Amino acid sequence: MSGGEASLPLAFRLARRELRGGLSGFRVFIACLALGVAAIAGVGSVSTALTRGLAEGGQDILGGDVALRLIHREATQEEFSYIADGHDVTVSAEMRAMARAAEEEEGRGQGQTLVELKAVDDAYPLYGAMELVPDMPLADALAVRDGRPGVVVEPNLLSRLGVEVGDAIRIGEETFELRATIAHEPDRVSDGFALGPRAMMARDALPGTGLVQPGSLVEYYYRIRFPADARSAGDIAGWTEALNERFPDAGWRVTDRSDSAPGVRRFVERVALFLSLVGLTALVVGGVGVANAVKSYLDSKREVIATFKCLGAPGVLIFRIYLIQVLALASVGIAIGLALGMMAPFLVDAVAGDMIPIPAEMGIYGAPLLLAAAYGFLTALAFAIWPLARAREVPATGLFRDIIAPVRRFPRPVYVVATGGALFMLAALAVALAEERMFALWFVAAAVAIFVVLRAAAEGIMDLAARAPRLRSPELRLALANIHRPGAPTSAVVLSLGLGLTLLVTVSLINGNLTGEIANELPERAPAFFFVDIQPDQTEELASLVTGTPGVTAFNRVPMLRGKIAAVKGVPSDRVEVTPEAQWALRGDRGITYSSTLPEGSMLVRGTWWDEDYQGPPLVSFGEDLAQGFGIDVGDTITVNVLGREITATVANTRAIDWTSLGINFVLVFSPGMLSAAPHTVLATVEMDATADQEEALEREVTSKFPNVTSVRVREALQTVNGLLENFATAVSATGVVTLAAGVLVLAGAMAAGFRSRVRDAVILKVLGATRGRILGIYIREYAVLGFATALVAALAGTLAAWVVITVVMDMPWRFLPGTLAVTIAAATFVTVGLGLLGTWRALSASAAGVLRAD
Repeated sequence: MSGGEASLPLAFRLARRELRGGLSGFRVFIACLALGVAAIAGVGSVSTALTRGLAEGGQDILGGDVALRLIHREATQEEFSYIADGHDVTVSAEMRAMARAAEEEEGRGQGQTLVELKAVDDAYPLYGAMELVPDMPLADALAVRDGRPGVVVEPNLLSRLGVEVGDAIRIGEETFELRATIAHEPDRVSDGFALGPRAMMARDALPGTGLVQPGSLVEYYYRIRFPADARSAGDIAGWTEALNERFPDAGWRVTDRSDSAPGVRRFVERVALFLSLVGLTALVVGGVGVANAVKSYLDSKREVIATFKCLGAPGVLIFRIYLIQVLALASVGIAIGLALGMMAPFLVDAVAGDMIPIPAEMGIYGAPLLLAAAYGFLTALAFAIWPLARAREVPATGLFRDIIAPVRRFPRPVYVVATGGALFMLAALAVALAEERMFALWFVAAAVAIFVVLRAAAEGIMDLAARAPRLRSPELRLALANIHRPGAPTSAVVLSLGLGLTLLVTVSLINGNLTGEIANELPERAPAFFFVDIQPDQTEELASLVTGTPGVTAFNRVPMLRGKIAAVKGVPSDRVEVTPEAQWALRGDRGITYSSTLPEGSMLVRGTWWDEDYQGPPLVSFGEDLAQGFGIDVGDTITVNVLGREITATVANTRAIDWTSLGINFVLVFSPGMLSAAPHTVLATVEMDATADQEEALEREVTSKFPNVTSVRVREALQTVNGLLENFATAVSATGVVTLAAGVLVLAGAMAAGFRSRVRDAVILKVLGATRGRILGIYIREYAVLGFATALVAALAGTLAAWVVITVVMDMPWRFLPGTLAVTIAAATFVTVGLGLLGTWRALSASAAGVLRAD
């Protein structure tokens, strides 16, 4: 053939003819791509359904087209008149409070609990519907009957208090009749993290509770519905801009329906990013299977390729023929993966739809499917080009000799560049399309590093097996020889299982450390209670009550206000450039305090603390981590909006803060003076060395004597956080199992690729007199050594990665978890031996005469 005949049409025609032989040898290839693509497409489709639901249902989730939130204070008459001009407005007040049974009847009404209190007006809700059980209008459920106002609550409050619908409960100083339970609250998601169940009352009933005091931590929401002809994104944005220009110092947080629940959206996006990256890792693991399958297929086509070359076919034609076949088969695997990914939103909706708190728009979305397909094709290219290029370069005589003397030839530079380019595009695509690009970059870098480590480990295992001293056991000696012989599956086993195991070990150790810290270590160091919304004139009486209770070891108190960072070094907060890790401080309000002395649990890093009798211009102490994120130093200024008034303070020092004590600590601590004159409440912690019953008795006594004081049980809050962590870890582990499944497929493919050589080895050993049991023993030892070595490398790599995350990234103490590592090592060894024996058993059953005649 001439070079001109090496055209694409000819390559397509020859590739099509060869594909008539079926998919033999490519089943693992297709399965690996399908699994990885399905994971990425599924995660992307579900996350898109959730974020689309947040966007489409923005009005219902937010409760309006625009929502304004104020801390501590209500809108002034001028502010309210402006926002209500031409609009429908509903006003609600939200805070945390204590609820208790009004009458302790026999066997009932024995509890008290923290509730998320919401006081609404008659216009609520503007969007969506409030659903109650028994079914009734919300206004009727909250109305005053026989001199007693009504309240509706989430169902879990009933079991906490031991009450039923129709019973009386007390919230603050007011007694309410429990009229119904809440089946659906349309804007619940926008409220974010909750420590207790919802209790909803009429806004007119709130003053009777006595909960609202000067400085109380009350959030006032003004939800606004625009006229039907003025609800476009441009109309809303223009009105919001005009509002901020009209009241620049109002200090409110403005949210519109386009981003109705930003905290939930960020959480969904970050979880989706991490799970997508894990899915990409599964796809890369599958890439090893792609390379093995292509190599195995080309090995079976040695005679055909040699014949092509003897007939004058140029190397480029050979490359094109088999690249076309690989891409055609890759398309089959990708199509299967996309089909599975498309079904993921509907499967999630069917299995867990009732547990999803946001209105997900389940459907088929093109963008995540296109992205998954792109990842699949790039993976197929990245791992197929190398073996194809090597086959292209081997001469016809070398191909025939390759049966007994394999030729190892490096591909041409253009193919090396193409392989590197495909891998680079995979990584670049993952990073470029991520919201948290730095996180994605670190994840990709870590995956590459682990891949390199595992590759080096495979070479090291083979080298150690080759250098092992001559052993007396022939079975073990042959097992070690199989590990380092030409064509051994060592590299495939270590790479395929190693990456998935490393990911699972890392996730398991991080989750184990976090849950162990929250469930065991933190409660031992943490206070028993936080008491919130203490009025300054109640502090001494409360302190006397608490410190006089047996078992109380410490009572700490600090003043607390809420303020929003308005400017940093004179630059408005919406234009300040900060690191991603520090952006949380610019979202919404922050707790602030003032103190004449350095708070406990803090250590000065830069600057000096002010004198105890300091009375000069406002100074502020900044948390060191946040100061670095903001790029500020001692002498810079920070402006905070407190109760609608902007206060500019000079940074006097920065502090390293020990948050793990769960004591009272604030990122922003001001000097006494201006803030001490502002309305505020007191936050207190109580440390106890007592039983749970004694703690509950103290909580009951405090909240009964001071109804406006809210108690937050630290252990219950930690259990809530722990539950969230466990749910996240479950999702990550499930996706990690996909990676491991891809590794198992690759391992199975590697075993299948070496099946012919296994058959030949088994036949020769049987001819030499070895029994089936002894041959089986050789293979068991080989696979056990491989599985154990792989698991050991993965355990070490995963432990190192988890240690870095816990100690460096999270700055938490490290706990070694040998049980997790032991399970990993045992499971990996078992899986390797099991899959190895499945292939070996077939090899042992082969007829010796047939194999010898074929050779």
